[in-house]
Amino acid sequence: MTLSTYLLKLMATRILTALLVLVGILQILDLLDVTTDILDRDLGAAGVGYYALLRLPRLIEQAAPLAVLAGSLFAFGKLASDSAVTAMRSTGISAYRVTLMAIPAALAIALAQLAIGMVIAPNTDARLGVWWQASTPKDPAKIVDPVTFRVGDEIVVAVPRDPDGSGLEKVTIYRRDQAGRLVQRTTAQAAIYENGQWRLIEPRFETLGATNISESGARSQTWTENLTPGDIRTLAMGETSVTPAEASRALAGGLSVRPRTFYDTQVQRAWAAPIACMVMMLLAAPAALANFRGGGATLIIQCLAAGLLFLVFDGAFTALGENGAAPPILAAWAAPAIFSALAVTVLLYLEG
Repeated sequence: MTLSTYLLKLMATRILTALLVLVGILQILDLLDVTTDILDRDLGAAGVGYYALLRLPRLIEQAAPLAVLAGSLFAFGKLASDSAVTAMRSTGISAYRVTLMAIPAALAIALAQLAIGMVIAPNTDARLGVWWQASTPKDPAKIVDPVTFRVGDEIVVAVPRDPDGSGLEKVTIYRRDQAGRLVQRTTAQAAIYENGQWRLIEPRFETLGATNISESGARSQTWTENLTPGDIRTLAMGETSVTPAEASRALAGGLSVRPRTFYDTQVQRAWAAPIACMVMMLLAAPAALANFRGGGATLIIQCLAAGLLFLVFDGAFTALGENGAAPPILAAWAAPAIFSALAVTVLLYLEG
């Protein structure tokens, strides 16, 4: 077995072990919160298992950066405690090369996280939403609250009518011009999704002119193609997560309920989030140079603290971008860039 193979195997096993532990903990906490609801719906143990399976991709995505940090610290710490790095440096193998040989393990997790965030998790989230909505007990006396959202330049207030999201009732549409001024209000008894587009039933139009308001009506009218039944289901269930595809569609005139900066930041975050795995690997790399005879455990604790601090800064920058206080590209990429530079600087200093 070559040195690079040994290092890669050591790193991969430690990271995967940490990932399994973290995902297991998150899964248990998640199930503790929803198992009672699942059993109350008479879905049984099969329902609990199905829910856990559909939630698994999101939990893996959430746990991946911390798993890389923990696994890397365990792996580099083992190398340091066994004096393996000292032996390798005596043969001319630097700490930089040791880090480079270990990076493919973090890269594999990062690519897996990217695939989960872009493709797998959005599909499982949609299936989970449909399944959860279909199993919700019907209560005829329950009052369904209206939802408010934007489609392009239009602000819409409506009441979801059908569980599958294909119908709205008590629809009010406020249409604005490019300057954001109200130019028309449309009310309709209902809106139905048919053949890939929405159709308003008996709409009434109130158009604001310079000095008067004109009124008109129709039996039906085609409305928009930028809204899907899945969007309505998401609104009705109060879901707060936004997939990269949904964020891109919101920027292109689709459903949106938050400021444009929020969706700009989410698009950038979709690509920046997997980079966190690489950053965690770099932050853990100095642990390979720890000297356990001279208080080397302190260095490992400092690496752990740096990784946790990175998550705090990353979340803070993201919040600033979502609220428009920072440019989206800066909000998504600033923390990875800063902490990567910090990790490389520390490694250079320790290597001498």
